[in-house]
Amino acid sequence: MTPINHKKFEEVTLSTESIFQGKIISLQVDTVRLPNGNIATREIVKHPGAVAVLAIVDDRMLVVEQYRKPLERNQIEIPAGKLDAGEDPLDAAKRELEEETGYSCDTLKLISSFYTSPGFADEIIHLYVAEQLIKGEAHLDEDEFLDVESITLDQAQQYMREGRISDAKTITAVYAWQVYKLTGSF
Repeated sequence: MTPINHKKFEEVTLSTESIFQGKIISLQVDTVRLPNGNIATREIVKHPGAVAVLAIVDDRMLVVEQYRKPLERNQIEIPAGKLDAGEDPLDAAKRELEEETGYSCDTLKLISSFYTSPGFADEIIHLYVAEQLIKGEAHLDEDEFLDVESITLDQAQQYMREGRISDAKTITAVYAWQVYKLTGSF
């Protein structure tokens, strides 16, 4: 087996300029040397990472509906949230599931970790599946307003066609659930 060269087209960073430091993200502009020797700039969004949970209760997926300001509309999504500094993704997934839906579970299984927009951001989302859930009380953040719903796979696919589900993490979760229903494994 031939080893993969992950640095084949490496862009060497010559300098970094910090443009913005927010509560969640930061923006920097890197000056880089390209593989051909030319110089270019790259605008990069730095993000602490996030978790998302495909939570199944009685063959229905838990989703939350909330307003997404960048889109200026409501979205239906799986429970998710950003990682706190130094937080283990598994712990964060359990926390977000309970905070947003009120459900808890003993075990979560990692389905996949993926980058949301590697062309300009380093955000990674760790997608977990939770089954055998226990109903409790939600504990929303003070700036969080949402409704919790449980939907079938057919409803999820309909919401995707309607554009009510249109974010990558939820679409990935719906397809993972569909594969699970067909094959018995994630």
